Amino acid sequence: MKTVTCFSIATLVIGLLLSCGTPTSVPPTATEPDTTEAVDVEITQKPVPLPLSEPGPYYVGKLTLDFEDASRDNRPIGIRVWYPAVLPEGSTGSKLLAGEKRDPDSSGAPYPLIVSSATMGADLAPYLVTYGFVWAGVTRIHTYPDMNPEMIDQPLDILFALDQIASNPPEGLSGMIDADHAGAIGYSFDGYNTLAMSGARIDPEYYLAQCPTPDATTQAILSVGSFDCGPASAWDEFAAHAPEVITSSDDGLWQPMTDERIRAVMPMAGEGWWLFGDRGLAAVDRPTLMIVATGDELYPENALIFEHLGTPDKTLISFVGQDHMMVFNAELRARMAHFAVAFFGYHLQGREDLAWYFSEDFVAQHDDLAWGVYAGE
Repeated sequence: MKTVTCFSIATLVIGLLLSCGTPTSVPPTATEPDTTEAVDVEITQKPVPLPLSEPGPYYVGKLTLDFEDASRDNRPIGIRVWYPAVLPEGSTGSKLLAGEKRDPDSSGAPYPLIVSSATMGADLAPYLVTYGFVWAGVTRIHTYPDMNPEMIDQPLDILFALDQIASNPPEGLSGMIDADHAGAIGYSFDGYNTLAMSGARIDPEYYLAQCPTPDATTQAILSVGSFDCGPASAWDEFAAHAPEVITSSDDGLWQPMTDERIRAVMPMAGEGWWLFGDRGLAAVDRPTLMIVATGDELYPENALIFEHLGTPDKTLISFVGQDHMMVFNAELRARMAHFAVAFFGYHLQGREDLAWYFSEDFVAQHDDLAWGVYAGE
């Protein structure tokens, strides 16, 4: 799977992202919760299951909606929605198996909203929904091999989905969704989409300066990713795909492609250094949890991005010895889900007890995880 690039806004509320509120800071050494279910720290060859990898109390329903974005030539946008649901009488089965159009379970409503591609949703949405979230995943967006207008269209699609779900909840889900407390998550190509929603700002001057000869910093992180110099030969044409409200600038940087309702982001194994550079990443202003494998060819770039994020509330958790394809491993995906439940539960649901589960002390209990930039043996 190659990573890709994408940018976004569909209703983006740009610029003054301070209205997101003051994010809660997670202490690097959170207090372990008092629980009778001890954390398994046994070292084995097989990834040790993490506590929040197990399903929560809710069952999962799903439905699919179809829209057109009139502001972009009626671009078709499908949205798959996963939500807490009531298990039909007489039904059995795993909580992670979503049922079509099940009756919603409103017992804990309204639930915070998670946005992503439907590809990411298919992997992780059921886990988070069982813990009291609604998830909106955009269909028809996928990885791409080279930089192209999808870098603009895909994030716009995701933000369009956020706006649609917020302003026009699906039938039967009225009162179920707290879209004012939303999180963005993505892996690989969708990891860039997520980073674009962190408050980061595109730096055209930096990107164009890398083409055709990258500086030492960019040269050091070149890999098999999707970033290249393609758009540099026709930058004005490429930039025209973004609304003028984003590309207009007093300081040379594009405006942040995000929405004030997105309060925490979780980009995993993505890209973005070429387009943001240090100035653009310094603008990141909301809690950010990055996950990447140490054997991923994109690891050096992810480490570079992490070190330059402007937000003081940032975390990098490395999966030691894994590679970019770890997303296809069900046990490792379940571990990613653990961290997503803890991170978004803390920041969007206000559950302080979940801070422990993505803290430095928790990570230190697992020899195949590393806190911060991994320095090797």
